[in-house]
This record gives sequence, structure tokens and C-alpha cells, in this order.
Amino acid sequence: MFADGSPSAELMIVGEAPGAEEDIAGIPFVGRSGKLLDRLLGEELGLDRSACYIANVVKCRPPANRDPHPDEVSACRHFLEGQIELVAPKVVVTLGNFASRTLLDTTEGITRLRGRVHRVGQMPVVPTYHPAAALRGGATVVAEMRADLVRARAFLGSGPGNPARSGAAGGSL
Repeated sequence: MFADGSPSAELMIVGEAPGAEEDIAGIPFVGRSGKLLDRLLGEELGLDRSACYIANVVKCRPPANRDPHPDEVSACRHFLEGQIELVAPKVVVTLGNFASRTLLDTTEGITRLRGRVHRVGQMPVVPTYHPAAALRGGATVVAEMRADLVRARAFLGSGPGNPARSGAAGGSL
């Protein structure tokens, strides 16, 4: 599974790896997590998922939905780096521990990483919870995801459905 959405998107969303439903559909974030993500993108950013670029760190579903192994990340990393370079988003939102740790090259967990903007080179990266964690964690986790998406909105250009300021810095890996 490569990605979904617009290759000229200002917002790129990076998850961990395809799950069972995504593996069948060939599209990232199509199950319950994807429905929550779609809803939050619309409510907090005024964006439909087709206006975003959605990718995963690992392009194939790991067996039994386990975390990807380092060699799997290594085998797929150049694809993700190429996607970021080609799309050249104004901001990247990472979903969950795995994507955030991978992109930010850290061992810190999502609860410590979220709530602020990080940089990979000049590119702003906004870590947030994975939608699956929000489904398990309830209203508090969803509220924190909303706050993180609002944080990302500050880097997006203004236009129909997006009240954010324009002219923010962007970049690539």
C-alpha cells in the first residue's frame, strides 16, 4: 500500500503500517480509525481526506498486526522519504508512537512528543495520538488529537475551508 490523497497536499499524515481492513482495501486508514481521522480532519481543519496525503512508515501489513521490525522500517524508509520530498507538505502529522518515533528519530513516547511542533530539517512535524488509541482512550484523547490538529493548521495556507494563516515554513527530509 503506497498512499492515498493528493500528491500536492499541504498536509501529510503518516501512520505506522496497514491494518487488516487497509490491507484488503489497499488504502490507508479506512476502518474505524480512518473514519475518526476523516471526521477530525473535517471538523478541525475543514479538509476532506482527498486534500491530504496519507502514508505509512511501512508499506506492507506486518504479520498479526505487530509493530514493524527495524529491518522492515529500513526497507521502506526511502519510500517515505521520497513521498515527503515529492509532496513537499507544509506540515506532517504523525499518528501514534511508531510513526512519531520513526520520523523524529527518537525513543520518546507519544504522550511526551505531542502537544508541540517538532522539526525535521525545516519541516514542521506535529505528533498526535493514533486514532485507534483515541477510540480506546475516549473523549480526553480525542480532545488532545483535536488540539494537535489545530496546531498543524497554523502551517497550512488559508483558503476555502481553512482559516489558517499562510506563508508558514515548510520543507522536506
